[in-house]
Amino acid sequence: MLQLRLKNVATRDVIEQGRPFRDLALEAGCTFVVNDDVEAAIRLRADGVHLGRMDTGHDQALSAGLLLGLSAATVEEAIEAERLGADYVGAGPVWTTPSKPDADPPIGLGGLASISKAVTVPVVAIGGIDAGNAPDCIRAGAIGVAVVRAAADAAALVAALGRAAR
Repeated sequence: MLQLRLKNVATRDVIEQGRPFRDLALEAGCTFVVNDDVEAAIRLRADGVHLGRMDTGHDQALSAGLLLGLSAATVEEAIEAERLGADYVGAGPVWTTPSKPDADPPIGLGGLASISKAVTVPVVAIGGIDAGNAPDCIRAGAIGVAVVRAAADAAALVAALGRAAR
């Protein structure tokens, strides 16, 4: 999955900057998701949209047939996300993350495990994840991890996740 995350950017700019990423995802046969902007996701013909807890538009996303990801930092939020129709839950931050200074306090592996057990939809771990701790997220019940900084060392991340899957 490739998620386009452009914070505090106008919809028209998300669309313009998102086109090359959409094309890349199509070429790679990869699911393409836009962060926070349902209108941009629809206009880019994205596969889905990921919304934070304060974002609106989940009804519009579902009506448009988009894959819907919703963020959760607690079991209660994850259960509510599933009730709202989320196809997956982004759970975290698992650890402190420099890419989102205003993030909630870390939920740790225990919080991730609790969220994973509480819902039937897939859970993706996010927040402070790298090649060293990604396997722990999988062992805690996540089906995948979302990374920002670790994407720079994708080979190490893929190798670590491969070891965790064995």
